[in-house]
Amino acid sequence: MNQLQQKYQDRITHTLSKYPDKRSAVMPLLYIAQEEYGWVSPEGIDQVAEICDMDATQVKSIAGFYTMYSEKPKGKYWLQVCTDLPCALRGADQFHEDLKAYLEVEEGGTTADGMFTVEHVMCLAACDKAPMLQCNFHFAENLDMDKMKVLIEQWRNEVNQQVNGSR
Repeated sequence: MNQLQQKYQDRITHTLSKYPDKRSAVMPLLYIAQEEYGWVSPEGIDQVAEICDMDATQVKSIAGFYTMYSEKPKGKYWLQVCTDLPCALRGADQFHEDLKAYLEVEEGGTTADGMFTVEHVMCLAACDKAPMLQCNFHFAENLDMDKMKVLIEQWRNEVNQQVNGSR
């Protein structure tokens, strides 16, 4: 039994029960690996491959094809700002630039404390709520930098509470 199976045994068993063939569960299991490691690491690929009785190369090709999986380490909070044309018309480009400047990162960069990675993406299907972003697969909509600063502070406080609570 590998590390993912040990730590997430109930979730993995539940996930596998939804599919007639365990190979079909590869994508939800990649989410679990990404949650565990903060990205789809080589270890995560190998462990998902073992669970699904697949070759690791097959699992890696799936992870590499879909943009919802990260093949390199990210910050604890992965901020994906939609900059597609409809969002850009509602100020998303400037919002994206202001966010990177505020966090002092380049495109795709991670803050020095490892908390935030900022990337632009195309179409998160919430054009009417732009500027918006997806943070760890949850939407934050109708944003401006004042609202964003509040969210950033909230996320930092959550991490601090987790760290201080675990001591």
